[in-house]
This record gives sequence, structure tokens and C-alpha cells, in this order.
Amino acid sequence: MSLYRNSVWFVKGLREYTRAGYESAAKRFVEDDLGVDVAGRHYMITGANSGIGKATALAIAKKGGTIHMVCRSRERAEEAKKEIESHTGNQNILVHLLDMSNPKEIWEFAEKFKSENKLNVLINNAGCMVNKRELTDDGLEKNFATNTLGMYILTKALLPALEKEEDARVVNVSSGGMLVQKLTVSDLQFECGTFDGTMAYAQNKRQQVTLTELWAKSHSKIHFSVMHPGWADTPAVRSSMPDFHEKMKNRLRTEEQGADTVIWLSISPAVVKYPSGLFFQDRKPVPTHLPLASTHSSPEDEEKLLHTLEELSQRFVPVTCKL
Repeated sequence: MSLYRNSVWFVKGLREYTRAGYESAAKRFVEDDLGVDVAGRHYMITGANSGIGKATALAIAKKGGTIHMVCRSRERAEEAKKEIESHTGNQNILVHLLDMSNPKEIWEFAEKFKSENKLNVLINNAGCMVNKRELTDDGLEKNFATNTLGMYILTKALLPALEKEEDARVVNVSSGGMLVQKLTVSDLQFECGTFDGTMAYAQNKRQQVTLTELWAKSHSKIHFSVMHPGWADTPAVRSSMPDFHEKMKNRLRTEEQGADTVIWLSISPAVVKYPSGLFFQDRKPVPTHLPLASTHSSPEDEEKLLHTLEELSQRFVPVTCKL
């Protein structure tokens, strides 16, 4: 990360990504945008038992949507489910257990889900920031396996189910940290050089933005979007970035503020007026690159990312899955 990118990004963050930035942006929000009843529509939310995922599940449940909580921990998921049911009175809350770093498990889950449920909106929220290079049982770097490959496989596997429904959407929760990274396809699993968990996470988030743009071009029946929640006070931030949290805790957004644009992208009729594939912040599309930053990728690198993920994902397709 260059000094220029780091400096410009941090100044931008202090102005836009904080609680004050949200409160300023919220002055232009259209209240009626969220005045919808989504009963009968099905929403899958990964990482739905805490933080932004849970806040999103709670808000959509209040609107009557059927919530499919995709979580790794049964105990935490069931606890969150009870809380959501208690606060909303909505009993259409279902828990699905899944480790987003396990490619084979994701394939199996998606195939079973499609045979038993319909899906209107997929919200790819789950993520991790592991600060030391760690490999999964499949030999995959943990951040890449969860944030990029896992999201790729789940989305790809569920596209046929989404394409059957009206007003189908995919919402990917990225990060403004991706602005400091240029797409790098030569070392997707961070095998070279000194490992930096924060930069690995930012690179994964850049990959998510690129994938959103590519999917939007090839799947016109689905509205794709990717967003940045700002700097929110979530359990993930507190555990993965304790120094940042300690310095910024009085300026951080609430979980509900961080989730606002996810909710808007998931349910508002206003969203489909925008082209598919855009990057959003506080309910409006924003640039995916900082001014004068050398972070633009070539079409060749973007296609190479897609090809590499497809090739890698196919290694884990169980023989029982029909693609």
C-alpha cells in the first residue's frame, strides 16, 4: 500500500466512514425507500448471528421477510434467532450451519438448499480477518478461502435458484479498505513476501468488488451490488483490529448504521433504478478507486481472477452435486 493511498483513504474515512459521516449522509435518505412489506420473499444472510449480518436479519425480519441465517456456530445462531423472533414476532427465521472456508461443504449446502427452498436475495456478509497466515484443512489460506472462494462458490451455486425469481438480488458486503489495493491475481493466497492480515483482507474485498462487476455483466436477470458499511463497531472489528477499535471507538458507527445500506440494497424498490454491479456507500453509488491511485486492473487480470476461482472451485465439487 502506497503512502498516498493510505493517507487519502484515512482522511476520506474520517470524513465519510465514521458515525458522523453516516449522520451527514442520512440527511438525504428517502424514508419511503424502506417502507416496504417483503412477506413471502426469502433472504439468505451469511454471518447472520452477529454484527452487520444480525442487524440486517433483524431489520428485514421486521418487514416480514423469511430469513435464512447461514452461520458457523449453532449456539450463537440459535441465540440470535431467538432474539430476532422476540424483537420482530416473525417466526420465519431458519438457521443453516455452514463453514464458509470449506468449499466442499458449501457446494453440498447450496445443492440441498436449492432443492428445498426458494431464494430471492443472497446477502454475502460473512468474512474473516486472520492476522497470521493460516491454512484450512484443504490447504487454502483462511482469509482467501472464506472471503473470496467461499463467497464465489456459494453465489455461483445459487445463481440458478435466484434466476427463477422476480427481482432477484445479490448484495456483497465489502469494505472501503479495498480502495488501497489493486487487484493482484499472481498471489491470491499470499504465499510470497511478508503476510499482513489487514492487507490480505483488503485484497479479498477488492476481489469481491471485481466479481460483482463481472457477475453483473453475465447474469442480467439478477441485480448485483456491492457495498461498504463504513467503520462500524462490530465484534469482528473489536477482535480483528483491537488497536484501531481502541483509537476510533468513539467515532465508529453502530451496527445498525453499518447495516443500513445492506438493508436498502436488499429490499428497496429504488435500488433497481441503478445499473447492476455498482459499489455503494450510504445508499448511493461511489467510485471503486481513489483519485490518482494506481489501482485500476486490466480486463485480462479480471478474467484471470474469474478463471482461477472457477478452476479452483471445481476441485471441490462433490460427486453428488449436479452442476
